[in-house]
Amino acid sequence: MQIDRWLSRLLLLIGIITVISGAVQMFLPATILEIIGADTGSGLGRHTFAIVGMFMVLFGGLLVQGVKTAPRHTPLILWASLQKLGAAIAVGLGVSGHLFSAIALTVAAFDLFSGILGLWYWKRLTDR
Repeated sequence: MQIDRWLSRLLLLIGIITVISGAVQMFLPATILEIIGADTGSGLGRHTFAIVGMFMVLFGGLLVQGVKTAPRHTPLILWASLQKLGAAIAVGLGVSGHLFSAIALTVAAFDLFSGILGLWYWKRLTDR
């Protein structure tokens, strides 16, 4: 059960980081787009990126709530983990399509790692 405590703390931290980074992306989309090597000139691009930030805040909060209320609300962990895996794929596609620079692969790797950890924790909770 020590691993469950470690996983829950790590996922709680990941959820908090997701909320914070999503809020920054929501309010400073051009800055974040510049950091990941994307075009910052399009108002539509900045607006869409800010909307993605809003969903990061929501799904980060979902992960935090899921971990804090586990095992009662394990589906929250499942859905937040699936969002992380989807984000990893989307960012990876953005890099391969030359929308983002290779630095964005660090974001994809973080989301992939987070999604896998979340699914592992979810599976451990549902197997009990």
